[in-house]
Amino acid sequence: MYIAFEGVDTAGKSTQLKLLSKKYDCITTKEPGGTNIGATIRKLILENSLSKEAEILLFLADRAEHIFKVIIPNLKKTILSDRSLVSNIAYGMANGFSFELLKQFNLFATKRVLPNKIIILKLDRKTLQDRLSLKPQDSIEGRGVDYLLRVQDNIIYVTKKLQLNHHIIDASQSIEAIHNQIVKALEDDNSA
Repeated sequence: MYIAFEGVDTAGKSTQLKLLSKKYDCITTKEPGGTNIGATIRKLILENSLSKEAEILLFLADRAEHIFKVIIPNLKKTILSDRSLVSNIAYGMANGFSFELLKQFNLFATKRVLPNKIIILKLDRKTLQDRLSLKPQDSIEGRGVDYLLRVQDNIIYVTKKLQLNHHIIDASQSIEAIHNQIVKALEDDNSA
């Protein structure tokens, strides 16, 4: 089963993936950066000011490599991924590109392999502001809270538009409370 964790930066995706990897026999990965090429692409994107088009195309290159090298070879296992095509579409929409264009590019890059389930970690404005103030910001985080909240709304919109099985969890709660809700969501779905 391919499960993707979505949410803006500081929502706690990485923290939750670490906790889940201790509980379940699974493969954990991330986009961008889940492959050697992806790590290089991630650095290029986060450390440089790029055109919107170049940024989208680099994310797509990472996604294509990630699907080919990590996701497809492991589809019979449990895969927990920090981000998926949902993020590429959501961020692209926040940069002014259309859902349909981004959807087609992403379906091409992913060979139409979609997550079986999405866990969305949703932040309120105050929690997002507080968390961002505690860390140095990369080129995307530096676009500000309003931009990131638009992306977050887009993540929910894209997930629903693609009709992906999903759960939305309040990411302003404690790490333990979030973890317990994720585990419940995963186990409830598996028992159905």
